[in-house]
Amino acid sequence: MQTKAKTKKFGVDTRTGKLHLGSVHVPLPASRTGRIAVGGGLVVGGTLGFLPILGFWMLPLGLVVLSHDLPFVRRRRRRLAVWWARRKVSKPQS
Repeated sequence: MQTKAKTKKFGVDTRTGKLHLGSVHVPLPASRTGRIAVGGGLVVGGTLGFLPILGFWMLPLGLVVLSHDLPFVRRRRRRLAVWWARRKVSKPQS
């Protein structure tokens, strides 16, 4: 008998239109313009992370949302993910 291992998923699910952040699912606007506006707003808010309420956590979240619609951002995010995976594999575990 096999059991499914729960894997954490990060990114936008194209079937449901929701942003998955581990076990949290956030709905995104259905229109491309709305998603770009939300992603851009998160990026701008992330650059102002030194202010109260806003935080630097908004910057990567905005880039993930933007990567759903903008190929340039998608390529950069994928390169970063591949680099991070290779870095984790090449590090000797203590």
